[in-house]
Amino acid sequence: MDFTLTDEQQAIIENVAALCARFDDNYWRERDRTGEFPFDFHAAMAKAGWLGITMPEEYGGAGLGLTEAALMMHEVAKSPGGMSAASAIHINIFGPHPIVVFGTDEQKQRWLPAFINGEKKTCFGVTEPNAGLNTTAIETRAEKTATGYLVNGRKIWTTTGQEADKILLLARTTPKDKCRKPTDGLSLFFTDVDRTKMDIRVIEKMGRKAVDSNEVFIDNLEVPEEDLIGEEGKGFYYLLHSLNPERVLIGMEAIGIGKNALARAAQYAREREVFGRPIGMNQAIQHPLAENWMELEAAYMMAMRGAFAYDSGQDAGLYANSAKYLGAEAGFKACTQAVMTHGGMGYAKEFTVERLLREVMICRIAPISPQLILCYIAEKALGMPKSY
Repeated sequence: MDFTLTDEQQAIIENVAALCARFDDNYWRERDRTGEFPFDFHAAMAKAGWLGITMPEEYGGAGLGLTEAALMMHEVAKSPGGMSAASAIHINIFGPHPIVVFGTDEQKQRWLPAFINGEKKTCFGVTEPNAGLNTTAIETRAEKTATGYLVNGRKIWTTTGQEADKILLLARTTPKDKCRKPTDGLSLFFTDVDRTKMDIRVIEKMGRKAVDSNEVFIDNLEVPEEDLIGEEGKGFYYLLHSLNPERVLIGMEAIGIGKNALARAAQYAREREVFGRPIGMNQAIQHPLAENWMELEAAYMMAMRGAFAYDSGQDAGLYANSAKYLGAEAGFKACTQAVMTHGGMGYAKEFTVERLLREVMICRIAPISPQLILCYIAEKALGMPKSY
């Protein structure tokens, strides 16, 4: 088995790393303090063409695969920006995938170019407070009208809602009790964010302050019929097409953050002297960091396996979910150990590792919990009864 990257893939890593290096610790520390969205970072990534890495070439994208996208997002997360940088552009990578696969040519032409060049920003309206991971239980309704749909409901954890021009919105068009299956009757829309009909409220949270999370209250939002993606009632199945890629990308982002933290911890251990010797001479310091390195590398290989399976048209579910689980766990463990390696200074914002620890928590929690992944693996890989 050949693990060598192609020249194109290596060029992606080098170019993304060079661009991200322009935005240093001070830049991201200030964004973490003020909560200001990293507009200039987003613009730089758009100008360099990275926002369209997986989008079709005919609309301005690069037309590359999940493997290339994973390498890119790993490098973004490994940079000083961590999860703040990754989240600022994450939705661009596979968020529009339902549009690419199921949208009409007119819709693609109308939406994708502005999305790829950074002119427009979007957000994701799926999760609801009373449904959580049980997407079939969402309560947001889209009622048919003469010209389209009238949407009412509530969403939560909608990232970049404060900056977004568009929203990828999932709503129920047929009551659940009138559907053959709970997954039927959900429709997917890509429509304008109308702030006269949408009250978007920031959720104050533990980390990643620069990339906002929101609760969204939707009151009589008018959605034109031409903003419906694909067939009415098939929205849940359209979303499934982007689930495995997102799991791989989140895993890779967590690994990148973990490597960022590990590099900082190793440098500190080499330089910090206590009792007349660098603390890195102590095996109690060395061994946990060495363990972190091995776990991050193992998770990286699983993520690349998942990306390869997806790009090859194979069933990637087991690998993609494993990549998300292993990446998030390894990244979290590395960030925790980085703080502990720094001792008291690990708690200081000056050394950044405390921010990385706060941000890597997102990868453990979202977009699916580690417990549900374990349930999935037990069922699909080990043949155990479904438990959820």
